[in-house]
Amino acid sequence: MPIVSRHRVVATATAVALGAAALTACGSPEGEEQTASGPVSLTYWAWAPNMDKVAAIWNKKNPDIKVTVQKQASGDDLVTKIITASKAHQAPDLVQAEFQALPTLVSNDALADISKEVGDAKDKFAPGLWQQTTLGSDAVYAVPQDSGPLMFFYRTDLFKQYGLKVPTTWDEFAATAKALKAKAPDKALTTFSSNDAGLFAGLSQQAGAQWWTTQDQKWKVGVDDAATKKVADFWGGLVKEGAIDNQPMYTPAWNKALNTGQQIAWVSAVWAPGVLTTAAPDTKGKWAMAPLPQWDAAKPTTGSWGGSTTAVTTDSRHKAAAATFATWLNTDPEALAALVKEAGIYPAATAAQTGGALAQAPDFFVNQPDFYTRAATIAKTTAPAAWGPNVNVAYTSFKDEFGKAAKAKSDFAVALTAMQAATVADLKKQGFEVAQ
Repeated sequence: MPIVSRHRVVATATAVALGAAALTACGSPEGEEQTASGPVSLTYWAWAPNMDKVAAIWNKKNPDIKVTVQKQASGDDLVTKIITASKAHQAPDLVQAEFQALPTLVSNDALADISKEVGDAKDKFAPGLWQQTTLGSDAVYAVPQDSGPLMFFYRTDLFKQYGLKVPTTWDEFAATAKALKAKAPDKALTTFSSNDAGLFAGLSQQAGAQWWTTQDQKWKVGVDDAATKKVADFWGGLVKEGAIDNQPMYTPAWNKALNTGQQIAWVSAVWAPGVLTTAAPDTKGKWAMAPLPQWDAAKPTTGSWGGSTTAVTTDSRHKAAAATFATWLNTDPEALAALVKEAGIYPAATAAQTGGALAQAPDFFVNQPDFYTRAATIAKTTAPAAWGPNVNVAYTSFKDEFGKAAKAKSDFAVALTAMQAATVADLKKQGFEVAQ
């Protein structure tokens, strides 16, 4: 069993995060499984809206296991709060955790291995998603809840106006960007944004990147691996040439570019329609979705941008009951329909990605009635991802380094090298052993 230590006293917990076969729950008695003589009460920390309404469906049918949802902030704030609570043995029974946060939580011994309780759920999810809950081991640390497969969104009217074809490969994507610039210099196919590392991570994932792996019982950081270098060079080249824009997303200027047709496409995830509804309200019915351009057209693959899971904490005294709820929440048809309707998520369970609550296309894409049917096909090709215990540091470095490179239209390779160095330095600072 490989052991990658941060400090000797937590070596076992860290080993689990790096792909050990199972988690040995070594918490205090407060976290041990308890046999309830009466109804079980579970607490669930989640940030998705209206999760209490979804839990109410469970509570009505399962009076012996009551789940109380406590709304939380998302992102790094919640991860920190979970770790702090876990160290004090006061963590809730269940938490909503993003895929990239799982290694950090497991390395801090905050999540329990629930493989015995939820293992049969594996076939209900795309392999690339399920893999992210196992951290490459025989253990299972969460049940996938929602996902964000990457896709290509484009203005059908403007593509027709400028005689452009929807790119199926990245070479075609680059050619399309240049062709548009030649015909309409004031417009751009899209932009490269440095204010959200999730998109770049997903694009690198599609290319086969493995940013965190293990070697000789040590973490190995591959932020600057060949796959990621290919992605960085591709986008950096387009920015340097002026073939695409270099402005960040989610700004008033970006919204205006989408709404006025200055930017006619967007590489985004399945949740993009919701963003376009508010960012570009005047363009309703003028967009369409297509698969992400491919590096190898013979092997369709997509990356992911976003997505979360339901995990059981090591502090829970009712792990089996908590795992049962986590499985129900993310695989039961009624629960999944409620997640779509009440929480507005795109479910990770493949059976729920078409029909039912997703039978109709998003209102903004009324002209593409097969939107979710196509999305489900794309989602099945989601590539596996390799996350580590300091994703937040890598993402912050991306924002800083690629932000400077994009603004200056300088070499993205330099930014990638700096991102690699910052990620490695932080792991060492935390006390993890790092392979060179």
